[in-house]
Amino acid sequence: MKIVNEFKTFIAKGNVIDMAVGIIIGTAFTKIVNSLVADIITPAISVIAGKVNVSELAYKVNDELAITYGNFLQAIIDFLIIAVVVFAMVKTINTTKARFEKKEEEAPAEPPKPTKEEELLTEIRDLLKNK
Repeated sequence: MKIVNEFKTFIAKGNVIDMAVGIIIGTAFTKIVNSLVADIITPAISVIAGKVNVSELAYKVNDELAITYGNFLQAIIDFLIIAVVVFAMVKTINTTKARFEKKEEEAPAEPPKPTKEEELLTEIRDLLKNK
């Protein structure tokens, strides 16, 4: 029973739940990025550069044996495209976030309200001035 209670405590911790949410969002985001690369960016590059899909490339050793290095090369190309797209997205988000933070810093801050002690001391000073 002690292990069950420890497991319940572990699962109930906020960082485990945050991690689970992150994994779920990451999985959904992966689908979006993969679709962006496969359906939009790769065809656009194909139009500009010609054939981009190299997955069919292979080196035939003999009639029965072929080294299909094309899939590996295609995985590298896809990785590089995805890395560039994700970098551009993160860079855009960080730039936008920095602009909003800069605007918040530039806004004039309200002067802090005087504390009760300061108000009382101000009243005493004013009374002494009037005498």
